[in-house]
Amino acid sequence: MVKQYHIGVGKGEVAKYVLLPGDPNRVRLIASFWDEAKEVANNREYVTYTGKYKGVPISCTSTGIGCPSTSIAMEELARCGAEVFIRVGTCGTFLDHVKNGDMVIFDGAMRLDGASVLYAPIEYPAVASHDVVEACINAVEGLGFPHHVGITRSADTFYAGHGRPGSSYNNYWQSKWQYHFEDLKRLNIPGAEMEASVIFVLARVWGLRAGGISVCLDNVIEASGDSGKFKPETALDHSPDHIKRLAMAGNEAVRLLYERDQLKAKKKK
Repeated sequence: MVKQYHIGVGKGEVAKYVLLPGDPNRVRLIASFWDEAKEVANNREYVTYTGKYKGVPISCTSTGIGCPSTSIAMEELARCGAEVFIRVGTCGTFLDHVKNGDMVIFDGAMRLDGASVLYAPIEYPAVASHDVVEACINAVEGLGFPHHVGITRSADTFYAGHGRPGSSYNNYWQSKWQYHFEDLKRLNIPGAEMEASVIFVLARVWGLRAGGISVCLDNVIEASGDSGKFKPETALDHSPDHIKRLAMAGNEAVRLLYERDQLKAKKKK
């Protein structure tokens, strides 16, 4: 069997439905909720498990951080038979009413990344698949988790841009960066992360499906602070319960989407 160069997976080793966390350790957490799980591959930042969740075939592959490594994972997973991709990760928010621990479901993304532009011009929208968004909404509602639906800002950097306008640290970015955080708040954007844009673009270009759920860990504007020195060690709310609920939501979204797809297939016969 020919294995993909980076993720180390071959055809038949991944399910049609794949969850995409960034952190390899979250793959193991997500798979801990399954009926059965097997580690298929472990190479670089890419860890892949395949198994069944409530009888539904499912896979989970870590992507690492950012759009470039995520695009590699998607390229190789698609070559192995994956057709549905759901990003499950963490995010910040620009909106005051989105609280730490809330789930944020993405129906689209601002493309402030570089990788997706190499696949489609910037005018091409990064839009999630409607049925995947619906499954994510139904999953979090069924679990009773507070949630919000909207656009995420996907960017290539984690630190750049932090700091309030006028701070010494942020003066450079005030002149160079296209969008400041207060601008994104005015645009009513509930999510801030680093991967969704390329996931949505690639799925649309290839005629596949994608969506995304993230759990909010901080308010980006508040985390920046007056000093302009962003300290994620103290600013981000890394409660284990947040990540556990994220894993539950992702698994349930796959189950609901699979059952919906099966019902549609039966109606066509």
